[in-house]
Amino acid sequence: MSNDVIGEFLGTFVLVLFGTGFGLSNNLKKTYARAVGVSWLGITIAWGLAVTLGVYVALALGAPAHLNPALSLGGALTGGLAFDKAILYTIVQIFGAFLGACVASLAFWPHFAATKPEEGNTVGNFATGAAISNPIFNFLGEVIATFAFALPVQYMTRQGVLNIELLPIALGFLVMAVGLGFGSMTGYAINPARDLGPRLAYSLLPLPNKAPNSANWGYVWVPICGPIVGAMLAILVGKVI
Repeated sequence: MSNDVIGEFLGTFVLVLFGTGFGLSNNLKKTYARAVGVSWLGITIAWGLAVTLGVYVALALGAPAHLNPALSLGGALTGGLAFDKAILYTIVQIFGAFLGACVASLAFWPHFAATKPEEGNTVGNFATGAAISNPIFNFLGEVIATFAFALPVQYMTRQGVLNIELLPIALGFLVMAVGLGFGSMTGYAINPARDLGPRLAYSLLPLPNKAPNSANWGYVWVPICGPIVGAMLAILVGKVI
C-alpha cells in the first residue's frame, strides 16, 4: 500500500479518534467533561483541532490529506483526481473513521455502562443527526455547509497561498468557522467518512446500554450525499475562478 493511501487512512483515523473521543467525553455520564459541560463553541473547537491533527499526520506521509470522501470523489467527478485513486482513498477513509471510533469507544467502555440511552448513550455521540427532521432541508444544509468548507479549501491549497506547515492549522480554523455558521442544524458532517465510519462502529460494537436499532440508518444518506454534492460544486467553482 502506497504512503498516500496509508496517510489518508491514518489521518482520518486520528481525526475521528479525537472527534469521537470528544463527543463521548462530553455526553457520557461520570466524565469530568460532562460535569463541566461544553458549549457549541467547544464542539467546533474540538473538531477543528481533530482536523488539524489528522491533516498533519496525512501530509507527513505524503497524502493529499483529503480525509474526506466528498473531497476525493468530488475531485474525481470534476476531473482533478483519478477515479480509481478516489475510490481507494474513500475506502481507507471510511475504514480509518470506523477504526478511530472503535478505539475511542474502548477508552469509555465503563461510561457506556453508566449511561442509559435517555441520559446520553446514543448514536449522536458517533454520528450526525438533524435538530429538526426535514430531509430536504437537512440535505440542503449539508450541501451548503460542505460548499462553505470546500470552497475556501480550493484557494487555500493553491501554490504560494499558505506554507504547507500552516495549512493544517488554517483548515482547523475553517472547520470551526463552518461549524459555528452552519453546523448546529445537522451537526455538520461535511464528510461522509466522519459519519458513516462511526455510525457503523456504533451499530456493530456491543456497547453497554445501547438501545436496539438506534443507529438511525434512515438518515445516513444526508451526511453522505449532501457533502459530496457540496464539495463537487465548490471544486467546480474553484476550477472556473
